[in-house]
Parts: sequence; C-alpha cells; structure tokens
Amino acid sequence: MKAKLLTGLLFIALFIVSCTKPPTGSPTSLNNTLDSLFASAPEFSGVVLMADKGKPTYRKAFGYKNFETKAPNTTSSIFELASLSKQFTAMIIMMLKQDGKLAYDDLIENYIPGLPYPGITIRQLLNHTSGVPDYQDVMDKHWDKRNVAGNADNIAYLIQYHPAKRFEPGTKYEYSDTGYMLLASIAEKASGQDFIELCRTRIFKPVGMTHTDIRTREDKIKLADMAWGHMYVPEKKRYVRADSFPQFNYAIWLGNRKGPGRISSTVDDLLKWDRALYTNQLVSQQTLKDAFIPAKLNDGTLTHYGFGWELKQSNKLGKIVWHDGDNPGYKTQIIRYVDGDKTVILLCNNAHEKLPVILKTIESLIEK
Repeated sequence: MKAKLLTGLLFIALFIVSCTKPPTGSPTSLNNTLDSLFASAPEFSGVVLMADKGKPTYRKAFGYKNFETKAPNTTSSIFELASLSKQFTAMIIMMLKQDGKLAYDDLIENYIPGLPYPGITIRQLLNHTSGVPDYQDVMDKHWDKRNVAGNADNIAYLIQYHPAKRFEPGTKYEYSDTGYMLLASIAEKASGQDFIELCRTRIFKPVGMTHTDIRTREDKIKLADMAWGHMYVPEKKRYVRADSFPQFNYAIWLGNRKGPGRISSTVDDLLKWDRALYTNQLVSQQTLKDAFIPAKLNDGTLTHYGFGWELKQSNKLGKIVWHDGDNPGYKTQIIRYVDGDKTVILLCNNAHEKLPVILKTIESLIEK
C-alpha cells in the first residue's frame, strides 16, 4: 500500500514538473517548478540547496526548527547529518593514508588490540565488507543506559560479549555503523589525536565549515539555529520532538560515539565541503579517487559503495556519488554529480513521508 501511495505521489509530482515546461536552463523556471513541488508537500520541514558548478540555483528553507514554538527554519539552520557523517570519517582515514600513518590493507587488530575479529582490514571497514557485528545491539542489551557511552566503551563490550561475525570478511556487502565507529578509533590510534579534533583541524576549519561540528546534546541545546528532529504522531495530529520518543534514546546513551554519525551542519557548509572535493585541499585527487571506486568482493563481484559514498552512474551526467542519513526525526541527503558538477543537498527535520518523491523529482529535473 505504501509503495502504491509513493508511486501515485511521484506521478503527481512529475505531472507538475511536466506541465510547467520551462525554457531549458532558466533559473526562474527551475525555482517555480521546485516551489510547486514543495507546495505539494506543505508540511515538509527542512532546507534544500541545489548548485551548478558550485553556484546555488535553489536555496530555500521550509517548516520549523521547533514545531512547538513555530520558530522557522532558515537556510542557516543546523541539522543532524546522521550517516552523512561517514564521508568525513572516510576522509580522515584517507588523509592518514596519504600521510603514511596507515594503509588500507592494514589489519584492524594492529590498531585495536583484543578485538576478537581477526583478519579484517581497514579497507573492508571503509566499504562495509568486514562482517563486524552490530555494536549498538550489544550495547542495547548490556549497557547501563544511565551512562553515556563512547567508542572505548563500545569496543570494550564487543570484546567482553564477543558477538559472532555477520559473515567472513570480503564475502558480502552489509552496511555497518560498527565499521565506521572502529575507523574513528583507528584514526585516533594512528594519529595520536582525538577524532573530533582531527575533524575540526583537518576538515572543518580549513574548508571554512564554521557551523559544522561533532556536538554533544548539551552543545546543541545552546544553539539558537538548531533544527530539532520531529516525528508525526497521528493521535495528536501534529509533529512532536523526536527526543521525546523512546526510540530516540540511543542517541543519548550512545551520545559520545564517534565515526558513524553525530556531525551537525548546514547546507552552505556542505556546499563548501562539496567544492573542496574538487581540489587538492584535503587530499590529492589521486587519493580521493579511491573513495569513488566500488568495493570488490572475494568472488570478484562489485558493490555500489566506495569509501563513505554510495556510487551510481547516470547516462547523461556520468558519475554520481551520494549518501543519505537517517536519525529519528531527521532525513538527510547529499548527491554529487561529479562529472556534471551539480550538487543537491537536502536536510529534513521531520522525516516527511513525501521525501522519496521530492528527491526523485529533483533528480529527474537535473537529468533533464
């Protein structure tokens, strides 16, 4: 039923696009078409930015950063990125590889002694082919949730409770938050620096991402521009702060984790990040190329994931690298048309049901 609903909504959205029939390449017509699209989803809350060769062609805020106070989102609102954070973790690893402080095919036991999963490489953590078990499941079963856990706690519990591997390393692809949590700890061991400081000093500050950080809950409460995640409650017929729901609690008691999530940012800062990836500012283009190569399994099969990026190909626009993020109340997406130099950044703080339709319609506009 849900699939049929989304198909119907997509048809309606594409009908809106087709009826507009704008002159090709007209920024005004693009804005009008997108405005019509978002008018069809009036409760959507978030910020959308589209850019062509780094210059924004559409940049608008919708909805509220706080539904209780009706404080509106602005284009400067700060959102939890959720798993978009993984591309930054991968970049730190690539930087350390370029510095000669680690190699992709190093075994992870060289950096995390006692971890009971031998034979796994850094490369396999990066591309989700490692088979490491779900650390969050272990912590959910055994951690005292009155306390806030960090990476050292997660690793200690993996060692203590030793859940079985999901599969043998390199035999399949399976998305893994554990892998990126371990990567952050490997980065600390290889560099001798705290992972948060690595991100600040080697990525956020050099790129000029002045509104981006790995923040604690207390840090975010102090931010006037924080867009809080919300979830719709049918019984109340309104959106309610996600941090009032039990399913949000893991973000509190795992609040000191590093690597798989926790970065918060703005659309403008993410566009700065996008632009830096076309330069040698962070790593050389030769080093960066590894991030956009699909992983190869032991049987020679290629996956659709590189280092912190999902990968696909467009007949018209060539290579596309993208990632989404999903935390309670938040849905985030960055799409980089690398060859065509076009960028889509969408940050949503009410997990709107029409988001798949909105994204599909935006992608169809870009393809045209």
